[in-house]
Amino acid sequence: MNGFLLTAALTAAERGLHVFPLRPGHKVPALHGERTCTGTGPCANGHRKWEQRATTDPDRIRATWSHGPFNVGIATGPSGLLVVDLDTLKPEDPIGTPDGATSFKALCERARQTVPETFRVRSARGGEHLYFTQPPGIRLDSTAGRLARKIDTRGWGGYVVAAGSATPAGTYEALSGPEMAGLPAWLHSILQAAPKPSHAPSVSIMGQSRRYADVALAAEARNVAAAQVGEREATLLRAARALGRFVAWGDLPRHVVEQALQEAGETAGLTVAECRSTLRSALDWSVAHNQRRRATA
Repeated sequence: MNGFLLTAALTAAERGLHVFPLRPGHKVPALHGERTCTGTGPCANGHRKWEQRATTDPDRIRATWSHGPFNVGIATGPSGLLVVDLDTLKPEDPIGTPDGATSFKALCERARQTVPETFRVRSARGGEHLYFTQPPGIRLDSTAGRLARKIDTRGWGGYVVAAGSATPAGTYEALSGPEMAGLPAWLHSILQAAPKPSHAPSVSIMGQSRRYADVALAAEARNVAAAQVGEREATLLRAARALGRFVAWGDLPRHVVEQALQEAGETAGLTVAECRSTLRSALDWSVAHNQRRRATA
């Protein structure tokens, strides 16, 4: 298995995709976090996150995967990618909710376009990742739900699990040839749409709020990871509701909050499904109830 995953990482790197290790059998990064950073090795000049440490260097890849059967993460921003993530339905979704593939097809029809042909990967739970190259000179960030429900995108600040990786839910499998199409102009225009300018806070206030949000995220993740039996779900719920306001205000990408709290919840002993269900509902509630920015200190 280790050799198979090493091959998957090297194959992605040969295509110019920047890879980094994910925990064996999981979707979360296997690299240390800022809280446990020793300031040595790659972090000698300051902590380097997974996006900064993702690489196409075959020697570094071989050295990393020699230590274990790590799943393969692809840092979409450094790789010049915009990946459209078409999610499947969850048991808690209301009856009649369309899945990501159905929503994307409807989006294409409204734009009078066909569903684009490009490299596709089936996720472990049956969803699809559509790989597109970002336009030259453009820096598109990750989004959650901007295109439609059950559709996220992964650009700068995001990553996807590479084909060949496996989790308890299943294996990530390439569904087409390796050719990646350029991001269609009509799709690019939707993703690049400017936010509404009404009552926008000053740059200095936004910077302070983002710094506060980063501190809050780290603190809430620690609280969840250290929660005791009988308190874990309630702690996770409170953390997600507290951090949801920063998602609503644009200070933290939703997928970053979900990944951090999912990892913390699993560390505390909750199952993947328990974490996901609590996170989705709590974040949905918090985002809906925190549309207007309030003081954070």
